[in-house]
Amino acid sequence: MSDAHRPLVFSGMQPTNTLHLGNYLGALKNWVKLQDHMPCLYCVVDMHAITADAGYAKPQELAQATREVAAAYIASGVDPKRSILFNQSRVPAHAELAWVFNCVARLGWMDRMTQFKEKSGKHKERSSVGLYTYPALMAADILVYKATHVPVGEDQKQHVELTRDIAQKFNNDYNAPDFFPLPEPVITGTATRVMSLRDGSKKMSKSDESDYSRINLTDDADAIAQKIRKAKTDPEPLPDSEKGLEGRPEAENLFNIYAALAGETREQVIAQFAGQQFSGFKNALAELAVAKLTPINAAMRRLLADPAEIDRALADGAARASALAEPILAEVKRLVGFLG
Repeated sequence: MSDAHRPLVFSGMQPTNTLHLGNYLGALKNWVKLQDHMPCLYCVVDMHAITADAGYAKPQELAQATREVAAAYIASGVDPKRSILFNQSRVPAHAELAWVFNCVARLGWMDRMTQFKEKSGKHKERSSVGLYTYPALMAADILVYKATHVPVGEDQKQHVELTRDIAQKFNNDYNAPDFFPLPEPVITGTATRVMSLRDGSKKMSKSDESDYSRINLTDDADAIAQKIRKAKTDPEPLPDSEKGLEGRPEAENLFNIYAALAGETREQVIAQFAGQQFSGFKNALAELAVAKLTPINAAMRRLLADPAEIDRALADGAARASALAEPILAEVKRLVGFLG
């Protein structure tokens, strides 16, 4: 990354299904901290949402989910005055730059993307072209602002690496050294990797059929406590060292959640509960989770009670985002040779 590029954060989430504890601990909490260190753009990526069947041809659901995700951002501490908060489809520069990047990227690069293979399954010929070219749009999301830092989960790191490849190839092809930065993925630590409450070997997911596998940010205090108390565990007492968590994914997951919510290390949590039964630990975790998450839930409810206010915040953010993106897109068009 060239010194000529000022530090700038870009990240986003899809408005498909309800955001959950994993989204909060794995991403949103980190986004809030990043606001203190550099300028940030946080996007609700509604254009990505229609690449898969889950978001396709459901306009009313998509609109509501977009507002809900925006509300979750704000309720978690993303400040629309300090950061730029908007939904992707309001800024046409994303789609325009994505077309250029579709022409810069190579088929072989797209074929290597593991997320497409996972999401398309055994019948990739039935998948949308948008799902296949999703990484080119993600590259445009980042580079249309010349963002330098991209907070992502481990599963999206490959897409940021592809973004770097696209940026480098564009710079080389159009004889524009350092025009685009080579953005750095900001990977959240393993302590915030939140797994399913029903299966400690799988990530907590919005798409899991069981609602008891996750704590939604829209859950009230009773639902949060009930889900934690019903979380899968094993018959052994709680360990007295980190080594005692080996081969115990459900126990490890609950310790990670407690540590992340409390702002403590896992070693501190183990020392506090060593040798106890899961029932007492779960009660303590339920109280902690309720204390930390119910204010977010309450703030979301207040925000969602006034959809027009959310829409105004997104429109304002989109205007600010467009003001950054348009000059960069205009220079891309000049470099490519587009008239006008």
